[in-house]
Amino acid sequence: MTRRATLFGATALALAGCSSKFKTYNGPEVTRIVVYKDRRRMYLLHHQEVLREYKIGLGFAPSGHKQFEGDGKTPEGRYTIDRRNPNSSFHLSLGISYPNEADREYAASQGKKPGGDIFIHGARESKRDRKGSDWTAGCIWVKNREIEKIYAMVRNGTVIDIHP
Repeated sequence: MTRRATLFGATALALAGCSSKFKTYNGPEVTRIVVYKDRRRMYLLHHQEVLREYKIGLGFAPSGHKQFEGDGKTPEGRYTIDRRNPNSSFHLSLGISYPNEADREYAASQGKKPGGDIFIHGARESKRDRKGSDWTAGCIWVKNREIEKIYAMVRNGTVIDIHP
């Protein structure tokens, strides 16, 4: 093998490592996530200190609290990050604990299902089905390079407060 081929191979391996969607984070713990739907902003906090701010997109009918499956609304209230999906069809995703007991009870009282599978996630590879910034079924979405950082920073059990 020539010196040039060896150098090319080493460079290719180094670049492949840089393109991984799995980042590392060694900074202060994210103790809370705060979302303001009307501002389309999400903040990662260490106690009262804002560590990161992100522009977000929401469900296709973003006003109001999610109540029923298929309503296109993003939940409002206090939830937790309760799961991770490294193989999400939306790049990476962090699960939000919606529906809680009150959400389930309200939907049942109306003879409906509350829905579920609400996540913070990246974008789809295809932009064909996206119209504007609010296109999800009720999730919170950010750019792929941003969800990579968020996925590394946020742990399961982190509180998320979602405001109107």
